[in-house]
Amino acid sequence: MSLDPIALQVVTGALRAACDEMGAALVRSAHSANIKERRDCSTALFDPAGEMVMQAEHIPVHLGAMPAAVAAVLDCDHAPGRSWLLNDPFAGGTHLPDITVVTPVYEHERGGPLLGFAASRAHHADVGGRVPGSMPAGSTTLQEEGVVIAPTLMTEEVVDALVEQMRQPQQRRADLRAQMAANRVGARRLAELAARTGTQRLREATAAVLDYAERRTRASLRELAGGERRAVDWLEAREGDLELHLRATVEGDDLMLDFAGSAAQHEGNLNCPLAVTRSACLFAVRVLTDPDIPPSAGAHRPVHVRADEGSLLHARPGAAVAAGNVETSSRVADMVLAAFGRALGQGTMNNLTLGNEGFTYYETLGGGQGACPGADGPSAVHVAMSNTLNTPVEALELEFPLRVVEYSVRRGSGGAGRWHGGDGVVREVEALEPMQYSLITERRRRGPTGAEGGSDGAPGRNVLTRKGGEPEELAPQASGELSAGDRLRLETPGGGGCGAS
Repeated sequence: MSLDPIALQVVTGALRAACDEMGAALVRSAHSANIKERRDCSTALFDPAGEMVMQAEHIPVHLGAMPAAVAAVLDCDHAPGRSWLLNDPFAGGTHLPDITVVTPVYEHERGGPLLGFAASRAHHADVGGRVPGSMPAGSTTLQEEGVVIAPTLMTEEVVDALVEQMRQPQQRRADLRAQMAANRVGARRLAELAARTGTQRLREATAAVLDYAERRTRASLRELAGGERRAVDWLEAREGDLELHLRATVEGDDLMLDFAGSAAQHEGNLNCPLAVTRSACLFAVRVLTDPDIPPSAGAHRPVHVRADEGSLLHARPGAAVAAGNVETSSRVADMVLAAFGRALGQGTMNNLTLGNEGFTYYETLGGGQGACPGADGPSAVHVAMSNTLNTPVEALELEFPLRVVEYSVRRGSGGAGRWHGGDGVVREVEALEPMQYSLITERRRRGPTGAEGGSDGAPGRNVLTRKGGEPEELAPQASGELSAGDRLRLETPGGGGCGAS
């Protein structure tokens, strides 16, 4: 079907507004600080075939992988009033704290033709496992990281059984209900759109949106110089650096991203399911092409991702993945951007988890973004695969037994150049009662690289200071116990500079 340009923009705007409203409903009705303050959640709408027709501009690592979640339930027994939930990284999920709820959408509440699916994904503050927050730095199996939820029909009984295996079950239940509320909003808006246009017309219109996104992506890829580009980077495992390789080939209006030769699947938790690797690639391609292209499956059609099965970037089922979703995905995006000559941002989410049996606190921290020709990199922002907010100091100190000692810009950490890389941040917190901590971070040994003669950004640092003791530098992945008065300090990386100064 061919829509005139005005009708196409109207449909695109309506779908985008529905996804944004879903996100607002989720944030406003959630109970945990992780969702209501940091907004670590994402929403999207899909067509009856499971293709993503639109997404809100939320968390890149969620959204590029959410089509796998819908695909995992596509052949289930759908009916009005049914929803499905899952978090299995090898059956549509990313890592275990990210729980996805998928709801089929019908023409009306009693049934009728299937219009598509509404989906929401949220990072829950805890899903069980051996440490509060379900982000253990040293996990070696998936089961250590929490409750694994295969695609399951969502009923009150199922939810009760699941949340009882998690810490703060009432909060977990409330956040799942918030996801259901978001899905109902999306379903209502999609049904209203069908009522205005007719079901067949809506299907034709959403197909046109996907085709339009594909055409614009292919046009942007044709503007990139053809040929092959390569990039190499490293992940900072406890036993030493793990090498990753990328060969990026632009051929006409197609892009192949091939990670052959990358490190084998890891005994720790830096492993990525292929869906997460693909998600990181799609984010980077969005940066390289045109961010105004409708964010949909159509924009993904010209992008092909390949990784060896059993490698770090295509891990086999059962592998631990807590860090793969947050840190390895960041490195994948970095490699794609580096292959096309971009200065890199901090390349880590600086994951900090604190908790005991009474509370769980999880946060990612911003840092410096890479500079680009004509502009310095922004400072103290969540870079690339994150896109969350911080937890405001007031909310953190009100809800958790923590005191913020320092929260500041890490001046001078951005790489020098004609255009400077952005600076990182300093976040130091003090424990007010005994608790466990877990750190999953990267870019502590090597800083983000600059471009076109620009200098690298400063690597980050993790520092523990016991009450009355001397500061002790911690490894990129570390865990342990804090007593009242102990302090953890994270200094996040700066971005790479661009151009010789």
